[in-house]
Order: sequence, then C-alpha cells, then structure tokens
Amino acid sequence: MAEPLLAVEGLSKAFPGVQALRGVDFDVRPGEVHALIGENGAGKSTLIKILAGAHRRDAGRVLLRGREVDLRDPHEALAEGLSVIYQEFNLVPTLSVAQNIFLGREPGRGGWIDRGAIVRQAVAMLADLGVRIDPRVLVRTLGVAERQMVEITKALSSRSAQVLIMDEPTAPLTNREIEILFGVIRRLKAQGIGIIYISHRLEEVFAVADRVTVLRDGARILTEPVTSMDIGRLVFAMVGRHLEEEAAAPAAGAGGVVLEADGLTDGQRIRAVSLRVHAGEVVGLAGLVGSGRSELAHLLFGATRATAGSVRLDGRDVGRLGVGGRIAAGIGMVPEDRKLQGLILQLTVRDNATLATLGRYSRWGLLRRGVQERGVVHLIEELRIHTRGPRHPVRSLSGGNQQKVILARWLDAGARALILDEPTRGVDVGAKAEIYALIRRLQGAGAAILLISSDLPEVL
Repeated sequence: MAEPLLAVEGLSKAFPGVQALRGVDFDVRPGEVHALIGENGAGKSTLIKILAGAHRRDAGRVLLRGREVDLRDPHEALAEGLSVIYQEFNLVPTLSVAQNIFLGREPGRGGWIDRGAIVRQAVAMLADLGVRIDPRVLVRTLGVAERQMVEITKALSSRSAQVLIMDEPTAPLTNREIEILFGVIRRLKAQGIGIIYISHRLEEVFAVADRVTVLRDGARILTEPVTSMDIGRLVFAMVGRHLEEEAAAPAAGAGGVVLEADGLTDGQRIRAVSLRVHAGEVVGLAGLVGSGRSELAHLLFGATRATAGSVRLDGRDVGRLGVGGRIAAGIGMVPEDRKLQGLILQLTVRDNATLATLGRYSRWGLLRRGVQERGVVHLIEELRIHTRGPRHPVRSLSGGNQQKVILARWLDAGARALILDEPTRGVDVGAKAEIYALIRRLQGAGAAILLISSDLPEVL
C-alpha cells in the first residue's frame, strides 16, 4: 500500500462554545479520490481550513509524505502542494479570468508581468478542461457555473499541487460540466495527485471516489472503500438515524391560482414566459444553467423590472410593485446565492429571520427586541436551526442552517407564494430532508410554491 501523500492524526479544533473537531484521523494516497462527507456542522470545513493554513489546529499532527508540517498560513499550504477549491468563490470580480487563474503566480521576467503569456496559458488550460470562456473577460460578467470552472482552473494552475481539495465543486454545474470535471479528476488521478472530495450529493461519491470518510459532530465515524458501502449506510453514519423517504403530498388541484405570470419578458433572456401556481401546489421549474431560471425568479419577485407581461398574486396585479411591495403582498423568495442575495452576513440569526416582518415587531417606530427575540426562538425550534441562539452571527452557521434562516423569514411572514431557487444547493442530506418536509408542510397549508432546481430528481 502506497505511503499517504497527506495524513492527519488526532486533529482537534475548538471555537468559543463549539468543539469543531475531536481527534480526527484522515489520509489521502497518491492517485486516490477520498470523499469526505457529513452533515453541515460536522467539521468538514474546519478540517480543510486547517489543511489550507486558514485555521491553526489545537492538537494533532499534519504529515505530508511522512514529514510533519506546520501550516501557518495559506501561502505555506500552497508551497507544500495543498490546493483548495472552496465552495464559496475566491475570485476577484474586477480582474479578468486569466488574471484570476494566475493571481500571485503571474509569468514574467524582471518584475514585469507578461500579460500575453497569461492569456495564452489561460486559453490552453481552459481548452484542456473543455471550458468555453474568454480568458480576457472580467469575472464579474460570468455566471455561477462559469465562475466555478474558473476556480477549478485556478487551483490546477499550480504545477506543484500534490493534494487537491474540492469543496462541493459540482454544486452549480450542469451534467455536462460535471462530466468534464470528472474527466479532469480521472486525469489528475493518473498523474498521482491525491484528491479530497467533499460533496452532499452522495451519488457523486460512488461515481468518483475510491474511499469515503464520514464525520459527525466533529468526530470520524468511519473510513471505508466506496465499494463496500451503500447510500443507506452512508446516510445512517452521517445523521445517526434512518431518514424515511418523504411521501409526495398530492397537489390540491381545487386550489385557486395564487401566483400567475403572463407573457413575462425582460428584454434580454426571458421571452414571453407564462405560468400559474395554484394554492397547495408545487410547480417545478427545470432547465440548464444559463437558461434563464433565476432571471425569471427575479422578475416574479420584483428584483428586476419586466419590459412586458404581467405578474398577479391572488388575481391582483403586482407588476408595478418593487420587492418591498411584493413581500407585503405575500411573495417570498429563497435566492440561488444565499450569502450574496439572501442574507446580511454581518447581522444575527434574529435580524435575518425577521427582515420581512420588522413592522410586526415595532411600535411607534421602535423595534421591540424582546418580542422579536421570542418570535425567533420559536422559529429556531420549529425549523430545528442549529445555532447558539437568536443573537448568533448568521455568517457562522452551516449552509443548511443559513438556508433554514431564510425559510424562517418567509414562514414568519406567512408568504402566500414562495419562489425557491436551488433551495438545497450545498445542503447535507439531513437538512435536505428537513427542507423537503417544510416545503410539504407549506404546501399543505395552501402556499403556492415554485421550485427551481438543476437537480432533476429533486424536481421530480
């Protein structure tokens, strides 16, 4: 058996009030894809941030090819051959694709950057990945899937990379782009590079990984060859209980039309789209990345203005209303990018959960904090949001719990129509089951739900 490229022994890390890692052992071998899975908050992100030099460990050892290393910052990790593709993008929007790919490693001589070489090398790398992106365009002009492919290309641009850590790399990708990524992974394996692969999509673990390690509550539960596992065992190891498949609730066909669009057009990507969502109904909206799904959601929510067509809620024309007016009318939205569009990361769970209902918690222009906090405590309990309390910073929550905070906002507002854009993106199986159950509950209460997803099984 080959000596591990990377090994951690007895790794522990604590934050105020939270033991994030508890004596974790883990290794990855040359030419191996080792999947690292677990619920949100299981310790995966803390582990990779220690390996990336972003966090300091409290106890334990990190070894590269048998040699103990002390990774004090991300530059040292890169120099040691550890490259990370984070779930949240780490790109500079105002720089070009090529400049982002080679940021900090620009080719040149005598202190001068060879801009032509940057573009030529970026063209070659993108072509090798099968990615059709002009390396001269600014990153801010790209869509989510295109930015993810730039992140992957950037990580591979370091020729010294021995271990590549991929954190949810396929979350925003189409099936075609996922196949391209898997092809790249197979080529990297053949070159002897070790890959740590983190994903909530368990089918990907079986498609691409050689071994799998499960973390739960900061501890390692198991490490096994993928060939000896099945999805049922993995889910049980992750959550410590069996998750029963949610039975599909029948649509309340007799319910009246709640959300309606006719001939909706934005003058760019959306052309004369019409749809109707009835009370007690979940309507799935499917399409490839770039097909206009999110743009349609923003038109319905009032975040962008339509150039033609109409939007009605319970028969009332709301097309002239902005976001605030549509929220007051009873429309809620969970956006695709929860951190950029759904949350104010500097605020607490309490403040984020009540953004749409501040008027209810105010009197004579003053916010009644006690009433607001009691309401949020109820929401935290009802949605099982894992947090230390209403005053906990929302930025410190896991992805699944951040998503629940946004859903709590619309539950608190009593939204009649809910637009859910990729509601389970980057969410673990336990939180996903809870979100599905909440959607069914809202449906049963008569809400009209438009569910947008690139995961076709989820839509079905």
